Amino acid sequence: MNDITPDNTALWQTLENTVKHTVVTYGYQELRFPLVEKTELFARSIGEVTDIVEKEMYTFEDRNGDSLTLRPEGTAGCVRACIENGLLHNQSQRLWYIGPMFRHERPQKGRYRQFHQVGVEAFGMQGPDIDAELIIMSARIWKRLGLNDLELQINSLGSAESRQAYRNVLVDYFSSHHAQLDEDSQRRLHSNPLRILDSKNPDMQQLIENAPRLHDHLDQECVEHFHALQSLLNTLGIAYRVNQRLVRGLDYYNKTVFEWITTQLGAQGTVCAGGRYDGLVEQLGGKPVPAAGFALGLERLIELVRDKLQPDVAPHAYLVIASDAAMAPGLQISESLREQMPGLRLLVHCGGGSFKSQFKRADKSGAGVALILGDDELANNTISVKYLREEKPQQTFGQDELKNFLQALI
Repeated sequence: MNDITPDNTALWQTLENTVKHTVVTYGYQELRFPLVEKTELFARSIGEVTDIVEKEMYTFEDRNGDSLTLRPEGTAGCVRACIENGLLHNQSQRLWYIGPMFRHERPQKGRYRQFHQVGVEAFGMQGPDIDAELIIMSARIWKRLGLNDLELQINSLGSAESRQAYRNVLVDYFSSHHAQLDEDSQRRLHSNPLRILDSKNPDMQQLIENAPRLHDHLDQECVEHFHALQSLLNTLGIAYRVNQRLVRGLDYYNKTVFEWITTQLGAQGTVCAGGRYDGLVEQLGGKPVPAAGFALGLERLIELVRDKLQPDVAPHAYLVIASDAAMAPGLQISESLREQMPGLRLLVHCGGGSFKSQFKRADKSGAGVALILGDDELANNTISVKYLREEKPQQTFGQDELKNFLQALI
């Protein structure tokens, strides 16, 4: 779990604001829900035999003896909040959220025990058009961030019924090769055999490659849904690759699943993932509602955009208080300037110090200019301006003229 220090927060804010502004332009509204939920919510939604529930959740008993868990992902909490607040009653919803998630994983580049996600969820729309919109929206986020080397992989997991039929075929296949399965796969064989397809064990790749294909067991409606999605993506010029081994690590998915992949982060190559989860609302106690969504990992995106986004957060100006008498007038002038120019980043010197030391601080702040207010300036109702980044002579402005100068500087 990491601190994000001031030298990095500007980059985080720029990334977060880019994502927020993009999803809002598509008509999505923000939902905020707790960091902590009842443990059973995640066991019921994610799946009791998933790695997340079995190995990775931060779970504890509160003073009432209730089992609570820090949220390991956002969809379950979002669905729970929608049900409890009546947001899904005879209406569709487009929602987004942002915040920390928690999983007790082995830390490595791009994977931390506290990590941050933006989640986007759409409820009440069952056609492939909303699947396409989610993918298109994520592609627009990459465009606005200057990322052009992410690969989109898509797949269909079919309906619960077709997946159950496929599950039986898969169990028979892997059971006949039981000796070739590693310990994790043997454990998953009867509880969650589809997850074996996602194994990264190189010794099992040939076995997995020869396994029966889920697409051979999809029902007609799921086949048509997936073909329609591909047609929409083709029409809109969104490049993709069908990956029939893409199964996702959460039990609630059905039909469309997708991931955006990068090769720049080593093993942690997935920066965005999502899909449909049409049965989850009913599973958690609501009336049946079709749903789809995705989540993107901010830590991984930060690594990708670090050299592309260069937010300008340095002060436009640093006000040097050159005498004790100038302190109160300096604060008054600075507040007047902020009132007139909301975008002005003005840093006022506090804490005393010599004229020379104040200029050192002004230079270190990264400000473009130093504004000087001393006894002479007070007497003449002026402000002196010294350029800190350019070879220009010092200037003096009347306090009424200063606003125009700063407006041009901004």
